[in-house]
Amino acid sequence: MISQNAIDTLRKTEIGARGLFIDGVQADGMSGENLTVTSPIDGRPFAGIADGNAADIDRAVRSARKAFDKASWSRSAPAFRKKVLTRLAELVEKHADELAVLGVRDNGTEIGMAYKAEPLSAAGTIRYYAEAIDKIYGEIAPTAENVLGLIHKEPLGVVGVIVPWNFPLMIGAWKIAPALAAGNCVVVKPPEIASLTLLRLAELASEAGLPAGVLNVVTGRGAVTGEALGLHMDVDAIAFTGSGPVGRRLLDYSARSNLKRVFLELGGKSPNIVFADAPDLKQAAVVSANGIFRNSGQVCVAGSRLLVQASVYDRFMDELLSATKRLKVGDPLDLASDIGAVSSAEQLDKNLGFVDRAAVEGARLVTGGERILAETGGSYMAPTIFENVTQEMQLAREEVFGPVLGVMRFETEEEAVRLANSTVYGLASAVWTANLSTAHRMVRAINAGVVHVNTYGGADITVPLGGVKQSGFGRDKSLHALEKYVDLKTAWIAL
Repeated sequence: MISQNAIDTLRKTEIGARGLFIDGVQADGMSGENLTVTSPIDGRPFAGIADGNAADIDRAVRSARKAFDKASWSRSAPAFRKKVLTRLAELVEKHADELAVLGVRDNGTEIGMAYKAEPLSAAGTIRYYAEAIDKIYGEIAPTAENVLGLIHKEPLGVVGVIVPWNFPLMIGAWKIAPALAAGNCVVVKPPEIASLTLLRLAELASEAGLPAGVLNVVTGRGAVTGEALGLHMDVDAIAFTGSGPVGRRLLDYSARSNLKRVFLELGGKSPNIVFADAPDLKQAAVVSANGIFRNSGQVCVAGSRLLVQASVYDRFMDELLSATKRLKVGDPLDLASDIGAVSSAEQLDKNLGFVDRAAVEGARLVTGGERILAETGGSYMAPTIFENVTQEMQLAREEVFGPVLGVMRFETEEEAVRLANSTVYGLASAVWTANLSTAHRMVRAINAGVVHVNTYGGADITVPLGGVKQSGFGRDKSLHALEKYVDLKTAWIAL
């Protein structure tokens, strides 16, 4: 684990202006303009990134296509790709302190969570797919004896990766690692408010021996660089995590360009369902509080809708409030802080807008609902709980992506299922019960890509993550993620 002394030293590091990463080297943007990077910790600028444009995206895509066609990566021996990615995982671990602090300065995630979820998780993901490279086989079809049917798995070509600002390194690794493992070349468009760790990852990849052009990073505004990547005629697939409106736009770009494949992991309004027979109500309350308030609620699978069975509602709410009040909001680079900053002043304003609307619609504010620590200049918000929430309210239907929890009560299992499935989303969920039959029925009944039972969060790289309904399609994590980045080619051979 990182020490406070290391954190305090690294937070003083001068960053300066960072260029793009194209064809294995840092490069200036074509416009010559930079975007200022402001830390949500104190509201002060601390770095700059190149304001990339469509010409920069084209440079990166051409570099990736050249590298793919050259075949120094795409057709290289699996053992070579495995060696390079394993070395990259080692370098990410070696630089974990640097990467964790750099990311926190960018987006405000509390350092305890950031250290595990960003560099350590990314290193584990890269190593997992490195180990898988020489263990994934093609197939031989069952045919007549005078025919040989072979099914080859081949890389797609150039993959565009667009990631969000909440966990850019972790989520980036979920997409970059399997794409590279399959032999593709990649162009990454990082979030404009949290680009620094992915730029550093590209440098480490070059140091690990990844050939020039195989991994490129183009920073800039989403409306410019993201659109250019989505519309580019020489990009074969887009892997995206982010909002529903942007996901729809990427589907439109695909239709308007070359019908590139688009894989979307979008928003969620995840139900966290507590039955009266939950094994330990106090523990369920602690985990539920962490499941919505850690990283200031800026987690795609956050349990933002809490459904509690009526017979234990009052008791559970007491435990939940107690657990919430024990959480310390503060400087995310202080190991004593349980919750860090909201990612930006703009996101904080959006969160507070949800609070105002919930009060107007009749929800009762139990705790929080306000900006705190304003004297620091940073963007901090108190953990917020509303009860008396109904399904018609905005708070029950729309993703806040902030530390705001809406609580409802239910009487029966059937009512819990109805409430759980009553949004357009279907990303994650949880069920707390000691009854095995109830647990299995709920796993089947809830429309979500992930159903936790007697826990919330913590699923590792061995299982897939993705949603149903308007939470998107395609899966990150696990061996199933590799399926997005390969083509199947049939060879039908007369003997």
